[in-house]
Amino acid sequence: VQLQASGGGLVQAGGSLRLSCAASGRSFIGYAMGWFREAPGKERSFVAAISWSGGTYYTDSVKGRFNISRVNANNTVYLQMNSLKPEDTAVYYCSAYSSAYYYWGQGTQVTVSS
Repeated sequence: VQLQASGGGLVQAGGSLRLSCAASGRSFIGYAMGWFREAPGKERSFVAAISWSGGTYYTDSVKGRFNISRVNANNTVYLQMNSLKPEDTAVYYCSAYSSAYYYWGQGTQVTVSS
């Protein structure tokens, strides 16, 4: 199983980035997919998730700025990040999970300059 994340980079405050994560190696039917982030010196924390049927969930600090979406046919999840703030700087990790299994992708660095 592989989750390949991409789309990170350096952006000024107020800018936008779009992260992508493509999952492969097994069937992901019924799996939720999500994004977590790990800032320097902090623990990995939840950012957003989307269920197989399209229900979305966000941590409070990104509501109204970030949008998560997925294309089930391609096993791909996206995170559109708008109005970025310096405090959004972190390594972002994608995940795919069910009640029985939890998979992580490699991280992609997002740096927001002030």
